Amino acid sequence: MKFSGLQKISLIDYPNKIASVLYTPGCNLRCPFCHNWRIAVDPKPPFLQEAVALEILESRKKYVDAVVVTGGEPCMHNELPRFLAKLKERGFQVKLDTNGFYPEVLEECLPNVDYVAVDVKTSPEKYKLLGAKSTTELLRTVELLKTGKVVYEFRTTVVPELVTAEDVTRICELVKGAKTHALQQFVPRDTLDKRFEGLKPYAPEVINEFAGAMKNYAENVLLRI
Repeated sequence: MKFSGLQKISLIDYPNKIASVLYTPGCNLRCPFCHNWRIAVDPKPPFLQEAVALEILESRKKYVDAVVVTGGEPCMHNELPRFLAKLKERGFQVKLDTNGFYPEVLEECLPNVDYVAVDVKTSPEKYKLLGAKSTTELLRTVELLKTGKVVYEFRTTVVPELVTAEDVTRICELVKGAKTHALQQFVPRDTLDKRFEGLKPYAPEVINEFAGAMKNYAENVLLRI
């Protein structure tokens, strides 16, 4: 595999763990609020090669507990399951971030993953605004995790226009029975669609209302605001 970057230390990407973060290039979606759009839309070299990434991670084992693989969209890379196995062989805890559109690759990854975070970005009807023709694969991923044994969370960045109260209701129906769903504040900075930099984020009180609606559908609702 190759990577667009490596963050040596993160205290926020893996709950309750100190982690290093690897960023994979490319993505199948075009979310207008994306902050990592440079590596998602048009990734450019120099890329970090797998062997070098593993060497760096190995040298930092005394500082970190875990490795987070994020993107872009990691699961669009068929080499991912093999790479995650190498991380586990080296004794790392592994977290995988995904948009849920590659359930077959995700399923192959699960034996070597400790935590999965899936972005449920909006209601199924609005995914076309993100460049998706269908949400069939996402629905398969949701069911795969709900019926599996790997620790997971679904998470939604509450972007005005894309996530309204009505959309929250549809998201709740989609994730019904989930263990954990996190609601995250939208930060209007350096977005793919520059118009979104002018959007005013929801007030915390509104996000709390969204969380209240979600509590009937998910066992744990987390707020990251």
